[in-house]
Amino acid sequence: MSNNFFRFKHFRINHDRCAMKVGTDGVLLGAWGCVDGHRILDIGTGSGLIALMAAQRNPDAEVLGVDIDEGAVSQAQENIVESPFGERVGCILQDILTFQPEECYDAILCNPPFYTENTLPPDMARSLARNSASLPFDYLIGSVCKILSEKGVFSVIIPVQAMQTFTGLCLDKGLYLVRRCLVRTTPKKTPRRALLTFAMDNSQATEETELCLMNPDGSRSLAYSELTKDFYL
Repeated sequence: MSNNFFRFKHFRINHDRCAMKVGTDGVLLGAWGCVDGHRILDIGTGSGLIALMAAQRNPDAEVLGVDIDEGAVSQAQENIVESPFGERVGCILQDILTFQPEECYDAILCNPPFYTENTLPPDMARSLARNSASLPFDYLIGSVCKILSEKGVFSVIIPVQAMQTFTGLCLDKGLYLVRRCLVRTTPKKTPRRALLTFAMDNSQATEETELCLMNPDGSRSLAYSELTKDFYL
């Protein structure tokens, strides 16, 4: 794989001008997150990866990606135009904290910033993209609540250590956990990431699963291969 792009089955992602490159977290959320409905929003879209995955999974949806990084937005727009989904996917330079769409969204996805340590990646753009100070969880959740439709769903991927805090903040805003998948790298490792979906409806029990990415020999697990089979070459 080139450092400048990642090729999927149906589109190519150039990411040399993006703070955050194509990575496992984004692919996981794009393949697992809920994308039902006609209007989908990808917050912090970066290269446009998750927005394009959502468009591929839901051929009836209009998808919008928003980001505060001008370079990322420019590159995402190029990736979108070159994809088969360009007519249904858009990307704009927009701070989610001030975003006021004319209509609410049926599905919102976000791979949010989550570094809170004092030691951050040395590259400033990458630091901004991964420093939770740039978009605190409570601000993100508050913004989502304002633009999520009554029956809409909100899907994220976060570190397991932040799961309890994030879920509590969502509950405070009237968002209830309806799906949870704990992700471990290998069978012997403890889960490091949590895929979560929230909704305003608290009548359903939470669906809880686990996903192991790799077999002991380092190859992709059957479950991970099945989840991503429509995307990875």
